[in-house]
Amino acid sequence: MTNAPAIATLRIVVLLSGGGTTLGNLLAKIDAGELDVEVVGVVSSNPKSGGLAIAANAGIPTTVVDAKKFESIGPYSDAVFAACRRFNPRLIVMGGFLKLVTIPSNFRGRVMNIHPSLIPAFCGKGYFGRRVHQAVLDYGAKVSGCTVHFVDDHYDHGPIILQRVVSVAEDDTANSLAARIFAAECEAYPEAIRLYAAGRLEIDGRMVRVSPSAD
Repeated sequence: MTNAPAIATLRIVVLLSGGGTTLGNLLAKIDAGELDVEVVGVVSSNPKSGGLAIAANAGIPTTVVDAKKFESIGPYSDAVFAACRRFNPRLIVMGGFLKLVTIPSNFRGRVMNIHPSLIPAFCGKGYFGRRVHQAVLDYGAKVSGCTVHFVDDHYDHGPIILQRVVSVAEDDTANSLAARIFAAECEAYPEAIRLYAAGRLEIDGRMVRVSPSAD
């Protein structure tokens, strides 16, 4: 499955639950002329998310779909994607979105996530934020990094688009490792979105093939 042909400006919706650091990075890349996308909406699972303030300051419409008001994943997923559809996006970008959702058939291959480890290591339910980096340190791993992937119906499981490796120092703390990995995320996620916008990603089973640039 190949994503839609390239369009001039890709319309994206950002899903988030927390502070909105990924949203902030994407907006900075857009402002710097390094990412030709338009963030047309932000949907949060948490009414107290700091990302809502970032969106409001940027003049981006926001919607809250409070996960606590839903008893099961089905109705919650329906509500999240109904909120997304109102913005008419071509791509949905998860940026610290901590809730599992079921992807509707017409959004398969149109939802991305970034995870702060090298999937399939240190990922899945419960692995988020500083927990990931502390687990890496506790295991004694020599490298970690970040992974951008398409989203399926499981935590941190969909086909991998790209990964970036970050070395683990012997004196690292969870905070210091997190900072270096976030720096890698700030470049990796925009790169994956640019590839999607250019129509260069093809999903073939668990493989994501990247076609050569036309330049």
